[in-house]
Amino acid sequence: MSAGRHGRHEPVYRALELIANGLVRAQRLDLHVTGLENIPDTGGAVLCVNHTGYVDFLPLALGVQRAGRRTRFLIKSEVMDIGIMRFLVNHTRTVPVDRSRGAEAYRAALGRLREGYIVAVYPEATISRSFELKEFKSGAVRMAAEAGVPIIPAIVWGAHRQWTKGGARNMGRSRLPVHVRYGLPFTPGPDESPERETLRLRETMNSMLLEVQDSYGPHPPGEFWVPSRLGGAAPTPQEAAVIEADEALRKAEARAKRAADRARSRGSRR
Repeated sequence: MSAGRHGRHEPVYRALELIANGLVRAQRLDLHVTGLENIPDTGGAVLCVNHTGYVDFLPLALGVQRAGRRTRFLIKSEVMDIGIMRFLVNHTRTVPVDRSRGAEAYRAALGRLREGYIVAVYPEATISRSFELKEFKSGAVRMAAEAGVPIIPAIVWGAHRQWTKGGARNMGRSRLPVHVRYGLPFTPGPDESPERETLRLRETMNSMLLEVQDSYGPHPPGEFWVPSRLGGAAPTPQEAAVIEADEALRKAEARAKRAADRARSRGSRR
């Protein structure tokens, strides 16, 4: 594939684009995309986006498609256990991430960037239950600096109304408005620390988030998808942190139990 504007010689990706656009039409989403001029015509870039729900990747990628480019995502490696997902990952230059082998995924993402692809990264790593920006990991800044490519900050707002943690799923003909904004690219300074540049990225994206929310329309008080700051029922960032810590503990306990069960199973077969 060309590192610049995409053609039609990626048949699997092209099929996914047709399906995704058909899904948006079927749902009758009111998709607003701004800032397409900030997506470079050619070359690699790290596309950093906030994470509020399970399907926010879809409007993000469709916006990039409108600019004539394609997005390569970093996704959890667990999907490789599913045959169809393994096929899709292998045929769309997606980067599976195994958190126990993070260096491997980092090198793979660097490879995609150097080949001229746009790689999408969630700096928050996990969905924000408060729908405010969480603290950012520095990996996105580090890979952009090492690959010598720009970072494009992006905000998606409204997709969490379709499907998110703690909310009712609404994937039908919802007619929901979803806004996507791509901000001005910047290249991490070689003399700046990754932590400082990560803070710069977060501040930029937080300003963008506030602007997108202002242009979005009414945020009805008490709604699950509206941040507490705007009068909604979403937990505050502090409350969300407690929920997420408890969730992480339960997941760790479940992983430990599965590992112990596998060890017992292997022992019983000897």
